[in-house]
Formats: sequence, structure tokens, C-alpha cells
Amino acid sequence: MSNSPELNVIARGRFVRLVNDNGWEYAERERGHDVVAIVAVTDQDELILTEQYRPAVKRRVIDIPAGLAGDTEDFDGESSATAAARELEEETGYIATSFRELCTVPTSPGLTSETVTIYIAEGLTKHGPGGGDESESIVVHTVTLHELGDWLRARERESMLIDPKVFAGVWLRDQALDTSRSCDPVEE
Repeated sequence: MSNSPELNVIARGRFVRLVNDNGWEYAERERGHDVVAIVAVTDQDELILTEQYRPAVKRRVIDIPAGLAGDTEDFDGESSATAAARELEEETGYIATSFRELCTVPTSPGLTSETVTIYIAEGLTKHGPGGGDESESIVVHTVTLHELGDWLRARERESMLIDPKVFAGVWLRDQALDTSRSCDPVEE
């Protein structure tokens, strides 16, 4: 965005900092270098989703499994693909035989420097209970792709929010399966 050699840190918390870059203020993470999100569909054509209370919006949010690479000392320097495998198992209890990177996109480029790399997880096997680490209380859902729209609308009627990564991830997966391309534009 700018060519300034350093940012002016306005405020710093445990996990985020607010910076000023030539008059543009935005948030950055203190730790963790990449956000990963995983589109995981079972052999039964079920999308694996997570449900978690998010204090910033004061509601439960439905999402695809996601998390940070390198967010603790234990995971410092891990690759995004390694973080995707770890987060999938930690949050959902599923392991995958492979991960395919779809693309990297900004989450809210007017507010934060954060980007998220979206992966497809393939060859899924249920390995454990999931639920996240000791700081999380994640509920795991498996929903057939055929019923996904109705299921999501029902969650909205229960005052839950749907993270846009759900829609983006499913669309990107469909594009990748149909065309073997990731973020390339759809040809008319």
C-alpha cells in the first residue's frame, strides 16, 4: 500500500496491534504469519463445518475449519499447509491424505493486513473428537452439500452468522473440481 519503511504502532494488545501507515489505520496480528481455511468434504459429500462463539460479533458463527500458522512458539515457522493439517485435526478431528492450495485472499483489506489461504482437504478420515484447543469450544457439523443452503438458512434463523469463507470455499472447490484451476477467472 505505501512505501513507508516503518509503520507507526498506535496501540498494541496481546494478539493484535493498530498501525498507521501514512494516515491509513489498520489492524495487524502480533503473532502468526498466515491464516488458513480448509474446505473439507467427506466421501459422503458432507462439508465439515465449525460452530464457535465469536466475542467480536457476540454470536455463534458457522465457518469452515480455519486458524493461524505460527500463532504460538510451538508452531513458530510452520508452513501454511502444515497449519491447515493441524487446524483441521484440532478443530474437527479429521485428518486428510493431501491438501491442495486454492488461493490467498484478503479478509477485509480496508481494516486489516490479514490474508487467508484456502485449501481443499482430500482423503478425509475421522481421527478424533475435534472441538479445538483448550481455549476454544468448537462444535463440528457435517452437512451434505445438497442440503447446505437450507441448513445455513436454518442457522441464520437461530441468530447465527455465516462466515463468508463457507460460500467462498465451496465455490472455489467447485471451480477447482470443474476446471482444475484455483483463483483464475471463470471463462464465459
